[in-house]
Amino acid sequence: MEIRAVLMGLAFALMWSSAFTSARIIVSAAPPLTALGLRFLISGLIGIAIALMLGQSWRLTRPQWRATIVFGICQNALYLGFNFVAMQTIEASLAAIIASTMPLLVGFFSWSFLGERLGRIGIAGLFGGLIGVTIIMGARLQGGMDLYGATLCIIGVFALAFATLAVRGAASGGNFLMVVGLQMMVGAVLVGSFGLATEPLIIEWSGLLVVAFLYTTLIPGLAATLVWFLLVERIGATRAATFHFLNPFFGVAIAALLLNEALRLWDLVGVLVIMGGILAVQLSRQRRLP
Repeated sequence: MEIRAVLMGLAFALMWSSAFTSARIIVSAAPPLTALGLRFLISGLIGIAIALMLGQSWRLTRPQWRATIVFGICQNALYLGFNFVAMQTIEASLAAIIASTMPLLVGFFSWSFLGERLGRIGIAGLFGGLIGVTIIMGARLQGGMDLYGATLCIIGVFALAFATLAVRGAASGGNFLMVVGLQMMVGAVLVGSFGLATEPLIIEWSGLLVVAFLYTTLIPGLAATLVWFLLVERIGATRAATFHFLNPFFGVAIAALLLNEALRLWDLVGVLVIMGGILAVQLSRQRRLP
């Protein structure tokens, strides 16, 4: 894999993992769905404006329109919506760990229902990832983990896995930034409308809240999504997904560094097992690429 693709993958993993920490700061001071809807609106408008300035077109291919709608609903409205609500009651590190299992879910469903061959290493990786999740969940349950919040995160990661499977191969055709911007607008309409209709508009303003919101809007919200699409076009979805194995570690480390969340021994053990499982699954899938 060329060095540019490696750097893009590392950048994506860092940006994606940091989103949980900044989101945790936001939802502790503002209504989660309303804040998320505003984030989508700003990110979407910026993305569309830049796309137009770069000469990108509204005329997307049929797979791109499908990707825009499916990702707008499943990733932005469901996955991120559930995560923002959940992080009112669970730690950012736990949300990051649950979300990082997405490649394992994609690998499992591809193997079980879509006829994709994994091989012994890949199958071992699936079971290893499950063991890692079990270790973390067992330890967190003993520590008083909020089941409602964890359940929302689990539903969200299933929605993200479905979207990933549903739009495989839809990254080609150019107009990447336009696709990203329109995805954000889908999320803004769905999440923002629901948030305004159901949440009291009570905000505890602070400089930290403003910085966290701006960072979440521009970096994980816009830049990470764009980098991911470009990386998928460059090296393919299966190879790009290999970088997800870094997300559990980055997510826990960033939350511990910036939010002073506890680094528990069994969390670290589980994270290492999940990372190994994700890497095994992705390497097994890569070996079967033409």
